[in-house]
Amino acid sequence: MDKLEFEPVAEKVALHITCSARRMGLDKKIIEVMQACSSDVVIPDQITCCGFAGDKGFTTPELNASALSTLSHQVEGCKSGYSTSRTCEIGLSHHSGIDYQSVVYLVDQCTQPKVM
Repeated sequence: MDKLEFEPVAEKVALHITCSARRMGLDKKIIEVMQACSSDVVIPDQITCCGFAGDKGFTTPELNASALSTLSHQVEGCKSGYSTSRTCEIGLSHHSGIDYQSVVYLVDQCTQPKVM
């Protein structure tokens, strides 16, 4: 982050922090990056795991559906959603009504290199 200039987008975005990122203690760092990228970051309450379980959501979609049953109303008004796992993003997109993609896309959209 110290090598980038951030110009936050003026839109409401959703953030899903994966269970593995939480276990690695990266949640605060991911939130810090997202808050540098958007003035309005929504982290849905009580959705600490998407239920996709790696790739198990492809064969047992009810896990994902159950884990994300309250997601769509929590992300109302969000233009897009972001996470750090492609399989999570698939389930999140399916159950939220918004497109989830990697955090990297938003970072790329709202940053440029610092001039040294």
